Amino acid sequence: MIFSKLVSFVLILQLLNPIVVLSSSSSLSSSNGLTEIPKKFLDFAKRKEVVDWMVGIRRKIHENPELGYEEFETSKLIRLELDKLGIPYKYPVSVTGIVGFVGTGEPPFVAIRADMDALPIQETVDWEHKSKNPGKMHACGHDAHVSMVLGAAKILKQHLQELKGTVVLVFQPAEEGGGGAKKMLDAGVLDNVDAIFGLHVLHSAPIGTVASKPGPLLAGSGLFDAVISGKGGHAAIPQHSIDPILAASNVVVSLQHLVSREADPLDSQVVTVAKFQGGGAFNVIPDSVTIGGTFRAFSKASLIQLKKRIEEVIKGQAAVQRCSATVDFSNSKKPMLLFPPTVNDKDLHEHFLKVAGDMLGNDKVKDMKPVMGSEDFAFYQEAFPGYFFFIGMQDENRPKLSSVHTPNFTINEDILPYGAALHASLATTYLLEAESKLRPTGGNLHDEL
Repeated sequence: MIFSKLVSFVLILQLLNPIVVLSSSSSLSSSNGLTEIPKKFLDFAKRKEVVDWMVGIRRKIHENPELGYEEFETSKLIRLELDKLGIPYKYPVSVTGIVGFVGTGEPPFVAIRADMDALPIQETVDWEHKSKNPGKMHACGHDAHVSMVLGAAKILKQHLQELKGTVVLVFQPAEEGGGGAKKMLDAGVLDNVDAIFGLHVLHSAPIGTVASKPGPLLAGSGLFDAVISGKGGHAAIPQHSIDPILAASNVVVSLQHLVSREADPLDSQVVTVAKFQGGGAFNVIPDSVTIGGTFRAFSKASLIQLKKRIEEVIKGQAAVQRCSATVDFSNSKKPMLLFPPTVNDKDLHEHFLKVAGDMLGNDKVKDMKPVMGSEDFAFYQEAFPGYFFFIGMQDENRPKLSSVHTPNFTINEDILPYGAALHASLATTYLLEAESKLRPTGGNLHDEL
């Protein structure tokens, strides 16, 4: 209600005095002004009180990791901080998600995204703020991602005069295989967003550097589970049985041919069988075997083709060995059928190069090779232009950091002001550049998302 009244007040002021507003916009949109914004925002983010605030939030979240669609305490903490900042938001969105708004409440709308969920990993790092939830850990840096978007919100709130539009703060659940991004889109709260930015920490790159590329950056992915059924019996008389282990072994070998013999060598693809479960005794042929794995590619067409052929190969090879097979491409923990490739918009790439270069120096902005990892940020990019990048956090004077998804993963908290300032700068300068192009005309104005 308060947000709606504020939006109406701003609209009335614009109608009564449009010349003042346009003059301000023109001044802020000057080339020199855009160049200075990233540096100014980074200086603000590096203030001790701001850094300490972000570090405190990150450590609270790290102590209480929650899995996908269970991020209730994390969501509560985020909402508390947004309330303190005086930032309106919508909640709940897709169970635990939050969507906040900073700016005029008018178009254009640009979003910055943070994922909130942790992983089912037991933390082995022994430190003061170690996970208090057994078997759960922020082993992918999502606690830092949340802190950086909240840091960006603080920067934006302190520089409202710079905003010529609205920055949408997206705190989404269940990135780790739960398709939280898709559910946020399905909720309809991002329908008017024009572009979105997202980042991920990178343990192997130096702090103060960023890396990305236009076009395909991360692979799309799918998963499969198959049960191959035969007829169990005594291992000494195999002729009286139908051996599903033999059939499953042939399946595993044949699945590798999908990449080596059927895929274009210039179209990178992966099929990995990572689960093989069958039997429990050395002298008993089991009734069935379960196998499972993942498949990945950089185009949706290749993903769909792999999915089709995986099912055909499993069922066909099972039949050759007189077995039957069922194939499932989803399960209760990972309900999404296919995660699309993460494809960066080319225009947003140019915007990223300029903003990151202005903030960090052009030599700190690195070109990144495509990676077979997968990100549900890709769902946003299917709906509207999006850009995803990585931010380095390795300090050369400190021990080498461990990789994500490992029990000894740690965050270099010196990264927080960089991520916060980049988020805020990318969004603010995008709005300043887009405002003149996207200014609504006539009675077609919508005053909130």
